[in-house]
Amino acid sequence: MSKLKELGQPPEFWEYFEQITKIPRCSEHEEKVRTYIKEEAEKLGFETKVDKTGNLVVRVPAKKKPKDKVVLQCHMDMVCEKNEGISHDFSKDPLKLKIIEIDNEKWVTAEGTTLGADNGVGIGYLLTLMKKIHDGELNFNSLEFDLLFTVDEEIGLRGAFKIDDDLIQGNFLINLDAEDEDSVTIGCAGGRVTFFHIKKETFKINGEENLIPIRIFVSGLIGGHSGVDIHLGRGNALKIIGEVLWKLNNKYKICINSINGGNRTNVIPREARANIFIREEDFLEIREFIKDLVIKIKVVFNGIEPEMDISVEKVDKYDENEVFTKRIQDNILNLMYTIPNGPLSMHPKIKDLVFTSSNLGVIKTEKDKIEIKLSQRSLNEFFKIIIWEKVISLFKLTDLEIDIIIDSDYPGWQPNFNSKLLKLTKDAFKALFKKKIDVKAIHAGLECGILKKKYPDMEMISIGPKNIGAHSPDERISIHSVEKIWNFLISLLGKLN
Repeated sequence: MSKLKELGQPPEFWEYFEQITKIPRCSEHEEKVRTYIKEEAEKLGFETKVDKTGNLVVRVPAKKKPKDKVVLQCHMDMVCEKNEGISHDFSKDPLKLKIIEIDNEKWVTAEGTTLGADNGVGIGYLLTLMKKIHDGELNFNSLEFDLLFTVDEEIGLRGAFKIDDDLIQGNFLINLDAEDEDSVTIGCAGGRVTFFHIKKETFKINGEENLIPIRIFVSGLIGGHSGVDIHLGRGNALKIIGEVLWKLNNKYKICINSINGGNRTNVIPREARANIFIREEDFLEIREFIKDLVIKIKVVFNGIEPEMDISVEKVDKYDENEVFTKRIQDNILNLMYTIPNGPLSMHPKIKDLVFTSSNLGVIKTEKDKIEIKLSQRSLNEFFKIIIWEKVISLFKLTDLEIDIIIDSDYPGWQPNFNSKLLKLTKDAFKALFKKKIDVKAIHAGLECGILKKKYPDMEMISIGPKNIGAHSPDERISIHSVEKIWNFLISLLGKLN
């Protein structure tokens, strides 16, 4: 899509955005995009520095004696998700971009994969800012900037956690990872991500038992962000397949070979599959049983998950004959069936804001273990720990051999309604668009929570253009919104200047 730069203002943004969609940048693999940003900055004459974790800062000096220093921040990694059946190698293949129109609004999306607008728009904005300052199109005489590009945001905000203390300095920080063009975020939830490694016990089924392999596949779900989308009532493929398997296990003789689904804890799982063995004479009855179950399950998601599908099919030439022991099978299914999932409480004062939630994000059957990955979020640290303790207690009710690993634990970001930066943000938005900006907190983790703890004297906000379906192959970015937020950002920087 070589004409992407012709979509609108600023054209440099779309040129940069298209370029970074050609560069691999899944979490833990941001080397190439960091090199691209670093080389572009140095070509424009700006100093760069990379810390020991891989975070990059570009220093843009003031032309006069600096009045204030502003940190503008985004993350380099993206969630790499694709639809079943899509052939795409995120380690080398460029994303296939296309323009679509929905409700008279034009969007950029990718074919069958995530777009990476989360947080590719932030990268695009900062590259554009560098170029326009270098070319003399923008002039903030008394402001100097640290442009911060962090790593591994999508897997526990790791780059922000491990940032060198002296990498950045500033009075104000503007994070560019928000997804609502008419709002400014000044607070977010904290979270904890936990991995459970359950020792696998198996036996080989006896060929004389007349057992046949079948595959149950849950697909067609919307998915989405396990924080900001958790209240939308969308289906979790792991919870759905867990319900199906639990009911089968209590009615028929089944032997589970594997259960797999989900890729990340910050994504609502869209697909899940299980390979199981059943008695051949039960196949038709089981298929009808599941068909009836699907009708009942779909009632819950009526109008929300129109493409949801649960398929049951025989598997030809299936060589694996190892299955879970009855003890493992019963315990795993009980856990999947009862693990808390979705919104658990709403904020007592802020309308429609989730207060505490839990997401069953990943289940993988590996050679020697079954791995379950969960995340819990809350706007209050005390309640975050409470829901985590309840989940731990649930696992301990089993007699399974389990290794419990806390992968990440990040703080929330407490709103400051009286900051100078927020006042200037409100003023800039009102002057530009003739209406008030919505001030909010979100039920998701933002790097601001960690950075605020490290740099407590910095005032912080988060803004960004309209991005729908982040963390799913339905992700799309509004073309008009990109220009709107660019103009807003430049206006806000002008007021700081």
